[in-house]
Amino acid sequence: MKKINVGLIGFGNVGSGVVKILREKKSFLSEKIGVQINIKKICDKDLITKRDISVDKSLLTKDVRDIINDPQIDVVVELIGGIHPAKEFTSEALKKGKNIVTANKALLAQEGRELFALAQDRGKSIYFEASVGAGIPIIKALREGLVANKFYNIFGIVNSTSNFILSQMSDNNCTFNDALSDAKKKGFAEKNPTLDIEGIDSAHKLTLLVYLCFGRLVNLDDIFIEGISQVSLADVNYAKELGFQIKLLAIAKKVAEELEVRVHPTLIPKSHLLSSVNGIFNAIYVSCDLAGNLLFYGPGAGQLSAASAVVSDLVELTQDVRAGMFRPTLNVRIDKSIKKLRKMDEIKSRYYIRFMALDKPGVLAKISGVLARFGISIASVTQKERRRTHVVPIVMIIHDAKEKQLRQALEIINRLNVIKQESVAIRMEEV
Repeated sequence: MKKINVGLIGFGNVGSGVVKILREKKSFLSEKIGVQINIKKICDKDLITKRDISVDKSLLTKDVRDIINDPQIDVVVELIGGIHPAKEFTSEALKKGKNIVTANKALLAQEGRELFALAQDRGKSIYFEASVGAGIPIIKALREGLVANKFYNIFGIVNSTSNFILSQMSDNNCTFNDALSDAKKKGFAEKNPTLDIEGIDSAHKLTLLVYLCFGRLVNLDDIFIEGISQVSLADVNYAKELGFQIKLLAIAKKVAEELEVRVHPTLIPKSHLLSSVNGIFNAIYVSCDLAGNLLFYGPGAGQLSAASAVVSDLVELTQDVRAGMFRPTLNVRIDKSIKKLRKMDEIKSRYYIRFMALDKPGVLAKISGVLARFGISIASVTQKERRRTHVVPIVMIIHDAKEKQLRQALEIINRLNVIKQESVAIRMEEV
């Protein structure tokens, strides 16, 4: 039986999971694919910390060149994350004739253009199923299963930390800070959770989804990004009263000849499947011309979930290596009907808005008067309970309005002497 040798760079949580699966499923996989996947070398800067799986010390090294320069290693699995030195390791491995499997969405989102071109030039492949949605097979589905489709929209809950926090706020009536603390205790949030809660991780993943669906590798600067750190418990509860849930959505939406690419908290109707995606679960909702509307759902985090996706890529690569063939990693076709990316100022949306205003006559008239000046119409308005401070929440749902006009209106409203806190505006999607 042919053997495919693998070099693993990064022996952390997911790396340990990959070794565990390949060891425990060795016979099972060999019988299914007719190839033996062999871990030949494991590199990590920390070889002291105890893992939940033990390996022969002869497999371990701190020197990545022991993997990159080994002519017997066919595939390099990069699981260290970040941009540097991951980019350098990946580039060197490609130049040495290695195929790549990675879970590194940040690397591919920011350096993918260069790395994919290098792989193409060297006749090698980069597989990255674990980079979006952990074990959810979304990359393979977009790349192969839906290869004949034209895509219209992507709506994704793709960050487990943020989704866990919002779920805790909604289900357990706790504040953002309490939910974040709970996420850290349970291991669902990093010590520094900025990339997750500020939407940057979701934007990295959206970059890859947009590339697969629309053939455009957008820059991170092209994506409007707004995180969940300013979402209050009050807004979560008011949204529920109105029949909505707040989720951090990664959105790519084709509108005529323009493409919207954005990440932000979003109100979605409770009747939609995405509203019931809770905890660390992820879901990607895709609209396309032939297959229609599809929902991909599953755990978006976890050692074995992510490791399962890495092993899936390894299995696919073994078939290419065994056959001595090269298949382009990405069946990407540029959607030429898209002429440009739509600027955030031009995006139209319904909005949930909360004003904190003095409880006195004429306040609503002042607010609605400013909105009317910018052509913004109100769909519904609710004044919540009176408070001891005589400051009350006024919750509005407005009809479709341009982002720029809404922001201009809110800037004026926030300066009114009857408004006592900065107004909150959260976009809405019917999905």
